[in-house]
Amino acid sequence: MSMSTNEMPDFGPAEITAGPQDAGVRLDACLARHVQDISRNRIQSLIREGHVRVGARTIVEPKYRVNEGDELSLDLPEPEPAEPEAQDIPLVVAYEDEHLIVIDKPAGLVVHPGAGHATGTLVNALLHHCGDSLSGIGGVKRPGIVHRLDKDTSGLLVVAKTDAAHQGLSAQFADHGRTGPLEREYSALVWGAPSHLKGTVDANLGRSTHNRQKIAVFRSGGRNAITHWRVRERFLEPGPQPKGAPAIAALLTCRLETGRTHQIRVHMAHIGHPLVGDADYGAGFRTKATRLDEPAKSIVQAFPRQALHAGLLAFEHPATGETLRFESPRPDDLEGLIGAFRSISQR
Repeated sequence: MSMSTNEMPDFGPAEITAGPQDAGVRLDACLARHVQDISRNRIQSLIREGHVRVGARTIVEPKYRVNEGDELSLDLPEPEPAEPEAQDIPLVVAYEDEHLIVIDKPAGLVVHPGAGHATGTLVNALLHHCGDSLSGIGGVKRPGIVHRLDKDTSGLLVVAKTDAAHQGLSAQFADHGRTGPLEREYSALVWGAPSHLKGTVDANLGRSTHNRQKIAVFRSGGRNAITHWRVRERFLEPGPQPKGAPAIAALLTCRLETGRTHQIRVHMAHIGHPLVGDADYGAGFRTKATRLDEPAKSIVQAFPRQALHAGLLAFEHPATGETLRFESPRPDDLEGLIGAFRSISQR
């Protein structure tokens, strides 16, 4: 199997051909550059355990220097199954039938179990709500999960209850709505405002080489990522402002053409307008809140998450062929934040 940059299976063999940029690089660093969702420490362990080959040779030394053209083979062992616990966690169900369920996820709810979140996730809640009816394609830890939202992003997502529904939905998400009715739109409150009313960010994304917990824009490599945005409202700083004065914040609608990890958050930061409240990609903009009057300043400084809400989800029902379309109003915390900016802008 030949793998492109950042595309790795959950387990099993994967092969990568080292390029010119990999020549002379340590084996562990080279693999960390090309794969997603695996830390460099984990890669070093896999090398030492004999799971990595260069050509026909098994290499057990992470500091081995890679040559251009080397065929790197990484064998990811199948994870040990860990059955998540069913938990009675309240869910807001937008739609449900025997094939699928659409959830309006609150901010703060993790989608599936992982490091630091063994319980209290959406999967734990779904196991309680749906019992054994969830699709098993996603694996033990991700039953029925077709796509996901970040922990602190609120809004709509669909979960498959049958393997057939999982396959049908996954095909639509892989196609990104190019040939079908799939739509995903988000409300995003960002610092500043783009100079145009609408635009597109087309910038490849991949795991940051400096911090594996974060996503970065790649000029070469990475995975194709496209976000379309439109300005809905612009908010000015307090007090009289001259015509054409720059906005301190703006409310955008963002439509995904692809669906990568942290895509909207990274793309908005990339064009100089990170999301309000985004501690990972907008930390440098926190001081902008000090330019606001009270009580808006306190509301913005206390907002605990990125200001992002998945408000629209449409797709073709995998069993009936019907186009289903769902809308979710912005939650109270985000409405309150927008209201704070709106109030100072109207003074």
